[in-house]
This record gives sequence, structure tokens and C-alpha cells, in this order.
Amino acid sequence: MNASGKPAIAIDLERVICRLEDLQPEGARAFTIGDGDWPLRGFLVRSAQGVHGYVNRCPHAGHPLNLLPGRFLSPDGSLILCASHGALFEKATGFCVAGPCAGRTLTPLALEVHSGLVMLAASVDVSALREAPAPEG
Repeated sequence: MNASGKPAIAIDLERVICRLEDLQPEGARAFTIGDGDWPLRGFLVRSAQGVHGYVNRCPHAGHPLNLLPGRFLSPDGSLILCASHGALFEKATGFCVAGPCAGRTLTPLALEVHSGLVMLAASVDVSALREAPAPEG
């Protein structure tokens, strides 16, 4: 039990992505978990509905959505933008609303927020996501 009388939560530090306060409201940021040649590369977006995580892989071509570090959003910040082909995705669902992959979705990552830390949920199989095949063009 902690000082507030609630059960203490064990935090797997390898799954911690960032502090919630480090993610700007309506903002986005990239992250990498793991090492070696093929770590899991993902990104977080924050919206009015909460914090959402996705694999940083375009469902159209299989490459990262951002060409510049941290640049994941449309100019007005309302949608996720694939910088290569201009596809637009909803922040809360990852659903593509315009572009060459319209109707498809980004690969979501289950998240948990504990003690002000944003982390991958224990259910996320990092190895399987790193090794997932590239999408069909």
C-alpha cells in the first residue's frame, strides 16, 4: 500500500514512454522501445479523448509517417499526417480519412497511464510489432 492507502503499482521501466506532462496538449511525440536493428518505433498523440499510441508505420507504404523528428500532425494539429503521401488519420482511432490508404488504420498500441507516466500496456507484444510485415501497397 502507498501513502494514500491504494495498492502500489509495479511499473515496468522498459515500457515507460514518457511523462504525461512531457506530451503537449493536442501534441505528438515519437518514441523507440527496444534496441538492436529493429526496435519498436512508435508515436503518441494527445487529444481531447486522451493519449493514443501507434506504430510509426504508414499502412500505405510501410515507412515512418514523419519525415522530420516529431512532426506527425497536420498544420492545424487536428489530424495525424503521413508526410510522404499526405494521408490523414484521426488522432483517437488512427483511421485514415484521406489519402492513398483511405479506410485503413494505423496499428494501435495499448497504453496505460500510471503515476503520471505513459507506458505501453503489459498486453503489447513488442517483438511481434517489430517483426510485423510491411503493409500491402
